[in-house]
Amino acid sequence: MSSYDQELKSDLTLMLHAVESSSSLALARFGKEQKIWQKSTYHPVCEADKEVNENLYEILMTARPNYGWLSEETVDDGSRLKCSRTWVVDPIDGTNSYLNGIAEFAISVALVEGGKPIAAVVSNPANRQTFSAFAGGGATLNNNSINVSNTRKDQRISILSSRSENKESGWANYFSKDTVQTVSSIAYKFALVAAGQYDAAASVWPKNDWDICAGHLLVEEAGGMVTSLKGMPLIYNCNSPRHNTCAASNGRIHGNIIERLESFAY
Repeated sequence: MSSYDQELKSDLTLMLHAVESSSSLALARFGKEQKIWQKSTYHPVCEADKEVNENLYEILMTARPNYGWLSEETVDDGSRLKCSRTWVVDPIDGTNSYLNGIAEFAISVALVEGGKPIAAVVSNPANRQTFSAFAGGGATLNNNSINVSNTRKDQRISILSSRSENKESGWANYFSKDTVQTVSSIAYKFALVAAGQYDAAASVWPKNDWDICAGHLLVEEAGGMVTSLKGMPLIYNCNSPRHNTCAASNGRIHGNIIERLESFAY
């Protein structure tokens, strides 16, 4: 194993420790009454968001003070842009489900270098699922190797959407002959695609680095593909950490997904 791979594995071990430590904090408040701040209609922030964010920051940045930091729950001062590596964090992705005691949330942590995720952990502690990957090392679920599905475009496919998109955007109508299922967290959706439990996941609404970065690496290391709905690569840790659309799939059906949703690409 090269020194670079050894360094990556060390970073991934640190990430797994940070996420495991944070999982107990998340579970302690899961589905329970707590303070909530409303950032927008679909984006509440709760006490657990802040607690998990602080815990991840303390563990990760104490161990790697020269790395950058980008998190949904931390004001971005831009200093990350000067760092060769940056932590990209969503303390709790799927906060609405988390608050309602629905086990469709995830703690998402990625490490980015050169615009690409090179290590990733997505954990759903309520379901006791921890997905992880590092560049070139494959993807795992609870330490067991995972791979994307083998479904072809001429077969019935299973695709994941969010409840709000499924209800309001109408994109699910383009898959009327397939199986469309709703899951809250996009990070968790990507992880489920990586594990071969679903064939694809897509969003026609904007997402940020912290929503999809870790899941992106999981899917690619499991043999799948992630792009925008224009079919373009997603680049991370840029000035603006925002992506208009995204799609993850097993790769075999990716072109078909893009083709069906092309009217949403921008």
